[in-house]
Amino acid sequence: MLLSVKTKLKLNKTQEILMAKHAGIARFTYNWGLATWAWLYNNGLKPNKYLLKKFFNNHVKPEFEWIKEKGICQKITQYAFDHLGDAFSRFFSGKGGYPNFKKKGHQDSFTIDAGGKPIPVGGKSIKLPTIGWVKTYEGLPHTTCKSITISRTAGDWFIALAYEQKCEPTVKQHDAVGVDVGVKELCTLSTGVLGLCFLIPNITKQI
Repeated sequence: MLLSVKTKLKLNKTQEILMAKHAGIARFTYNWGLATWAWLYNNGLKPNKYLLKKFFNNHVKPEFEWIKEKGICQKITQYAFDHLGDAFSRFFSGKGGYPNFKKKGHQDSFTIDAGGKPIPVGGKSIKLPTIGWVKTYEGLPHTTCKSITISRTAGDWFIALAYEQKCEPTVKQHDAVGVDVGVKELCTLSTGVLGLCFLIPNITKQI
């Protein structure tokens, strides 16, 4: 079973600035991809997220040192293109409108992972890839996840993740159980167990 959890982060000022930098890079990448997609399409080409991602990594990203700053998880640009690709997929399938440019301070978010390795979580602290240890106000389940999304709402930062939880099947002890309703004993199961049935008040007086 796939479950998800979202909770508020307990950050210091330095960590808040670092989160804002990640969100800014994700927003810049998404907007660059959206603008480039439109330009290519208007010039008769067929863009996709893979083409944009390859060009960005080889020719755009090297020109901006602030994207490669220490403490910045480089996975955020990859997910920015994935989110852009998903937005266009919804648009072309008629499930959403044409993607809009992202604005600073409006639904700031970014997604990171650990290069395909599982990320351990649990308790009120978590070690984020590249970013380091951060604290949460509520305890997280002790498990692992593949990726983590961090977002800002009304000045507060939140962490969201999805994880697998194994469900143990219930062992069936009886194929069928009969119920015998009586007066002294409200009900008796065919297995010999006494049970409690909710009867209509004074029903025995009316029979």
